[in-house]
Amino acid sequence: MIQFEVKKFEDINSIELYDILRLRAEVFVVEQDCVYQDIDGKDNNALHIIGRKNGKVIAYSRIFNSGDYFDLPSIGRVVVDKEERQHGYGHDLIKASIKAVDKWFNKGKIKISAQLYLKKFYESHGFIMKGEEYLEDGIPHIGMIRDSN
Repeated sequence: MIQFEVKKFEDINSIELYDILRLRAEVFVVEQDCVYQDIDGKDNNALHIIGRKNGKVIAYSRIFNSGDYFDLPSIGRVVVDKEERQHGYGHDLIKASIKAVDKWFNKGKIKISAQLYLKKFYESHGFIMKGEEYLEDGIPHIGMIRDSN
């Protein structure tokens, strides 16, 4: 069973930070074979959704309030350990992330920059494609908005 916790950057200890950055690099850089600057100077403005199973960080996302990344509250760096994806933890992570945005920022709308191949996944959580497909770090992406109003 996965358990989620929301933390401010300053409340993340060094071991947690190492585990988060390892997971992000493992998936976004190694698995997806994408060389990009993951440490972008924005983590300190985010709230961090950390998913643990048996004490190990296996899922993660970060959320931002309006104006801290996009013009709307947003969810990004959505990642689940490759060995754990078959359990549906990606869905649990997005639900926890949406819940955290609603609780902390209470704006009704959420914007994401989604990898194109995950369009149906995000649509299943109420996100709708907005705009045209674009390349981000060499990977096709789309802008998506979720409006809970």
